[in-house]
Amino acid sequence: MVDAAGALAALVHGRVSTRALDRLAYSRDMWPLATWWFQQGRVPPPPDAVVWPGSDDEVAQVIRLARERRLAVIPFGAGSGLCGGTIATAGGLALDLKRFDTIGPVDPQRRCVDVGAGVLGETLERRLAARGWTMGHLPSSLAMSTVGGWLATRSAGLLSSRYGKLEDLVLSVRGVLGTGERFETPERPFLGPDLAQLLMGSEGALCTFTSARLRVHPRPEARAFRAFDFQTVERGLAAVRRVLREGLRPAAVHLADPSALAFHAQPLEARARVAAAFLPALFTQVGTRLLSWPRLLGPLARLATRCRLVFVFEGDPGHADAEDRAAAAACLSLGANDLGEGPARAWFQERNDAAFRHARVFRSGALIDTLEVSAPWEHVLDVYQRVRAVMGALAVVLCEFGHATADGCSLSFHFITAGGPRDEVEASAEQRWRAALGAATSAGANVSHHHGIGLVKRRAYQDALGEGRHALAALKRLFDPDGIMNPGKLGL
Repeated sequence: MVDAAGALAALVHGRVSTRALDRLAYSRDMWPLATWWFQQGRVPPPPDAVVWPGSDDEVAQVIRLARERRLAVIPFGAGSGLCGGTIATAGGLALDLKRFDTIGPVDPQRRCVDVGAGVLGETLERRLAARGWTMGHLPSSLAMSTVGGWLATRSAGLLSSRYGKLEDLVLSVRGVLGTGERFETPERPFLGPDLAQLLMGSEGALCTFTSARLRVHPRPEARAFRAFDFQTVERGLAAVRRVLREGLRPAAVHLADPSALAFHAQPLEARARVAAAFLPALFTQVGTRLLSWPRLLGPLARLATRCRLVFVFEGDPGHADAEDRAAAAACLSLGANDLGEGPARAWFQERNDAAFRHARVFRSGALIDTLEVSAPWEHVLDVYQRVRAVMGALAVVLCEFGHATADGCSLSFHFITAGGPRDEVEASAEQRWRAALGAATSAGANVSHHHGIGLVKRRAYQDALGEGRHALAALKRLFDPDGIMNPGKLGL
């Protein structure tokens, strides 16, 4: 690696590091199990070196050198993924794209902007807001994810019900294939197969992205917020489906099941104080011992019975208010309790705080893992019930529904369990993933919606592809003939 580091330094003007601390910093993303490893003093496999290229030509030269030296290349944005997508299973080079940090001028006629792959989401949104625009793309990781990471995983933001997922906001992309060849896709719309759509979601296994031309929208003049409580998850899901199939277009839709509502409850809420407080108290005060017997927590969990639905509508004031009133009528017809705008505004303001709540769970010595899937409406309730039935004996289970469209929605399950000896924790984590994902897919769910595949879903992803896995393998051979691009991800 010493000889390769010298050659790399010549290509990128010295922006290479083999220092242990740098390699450690690039050894993982936010995969919960890897976070737990760090707390136990275990380091995931680190890359052999970290490289900071500053141009498309430098990226191409680095990848060509990696081909010659048979070195793995792991494109790296901000490391906020949850599926082990940046773990260096075969050593190699962490290719940090943060020097690709340019944001071009907004084209007001075509409503688009050119953005470098290394730009952080919050930086982009702030710059656009100052000019009177928005992408409408607000993932919960906005402050710690990059445009390149969004492209690699087909990211979805909290406003996706109105603006679409990342792939709906992309006009063209630019980058470098695993062959070392640069590419730039034709701008949409155009006839024929869409290479941009083919490469997005490839998680660094086919290429690395360097920039994209993205759609933007005028900043909305107004937002309308409304929250509702339902007595059952089934009623809450029925309300979401009715609202969307009546043609309404909320910007954000979020439904928290009773356990998730309790875990994220506002500490000053007066209603159902005992039920709303038991989960936070369990994790921050009682400790982790009860988590070893999740079956015993069922009766306590049933103290919290409400689920909460939040809508956010935006646009011109008249339009947002009209859609808000129509959604309220639909929800009230299904027995909802209208809470007004207060809880919805609070949720929207604190929408990115989940990572900090999860950090408190880790600090208590417990483990919180996330399984994110999607399903058509015909299967959503079955997926929810089947996963809870299977996982109830293994973990405390929370679920949040979001990114809803007329066709279906995503389900984010959070599993909270006690810590313990390292081997036992790793074995039980694998057991939970296998059981939960098997239950979800057997009920009609897709293996992922926007969190990606990484390492943790690679087997399920290959199974879900069926005969399509041969087409993916052929693309891998075409775009990355030496298999150097992010080995092991997507099951490749």
